[in-house]
Amino acid sequence: MVERKRDTHLYGTVKVGDRGQVVIPAEARKERDIKPGDLLFVMAGRNRRGVVMVKADAMRELAEKSCRDLKSQKKPKHNAYEENRCLETENKRADV
Repeated sequence: MVERKRDTHLYGTVKVGDRGQVVIPAEARKERDIKPGDLLFVMAGRNRRGVVMVKADAMRELAEKSCRDLKSQKKPKHNAYEENRCLETENKRADV
């Protein structure tokens, strides 16, 4: 199991405006390098009690790393389906 270092920080509270907008606190924008025009994913957790914003660049990096990890995994030499197919072929040859 991979341990993850939690880098959690409470930057304060924000109020949702009439149009659903929030202002990300300046300290959070500075520390997380969030600039005007940056794309953010807005996601809800499993408990549906709040939302999380994640920079699109970070999500892309995560997706790319996941793809690299999947490609680097060794494929099993044979699986149950292939073994079963081979046995069926051998049985057909024996019946002939």
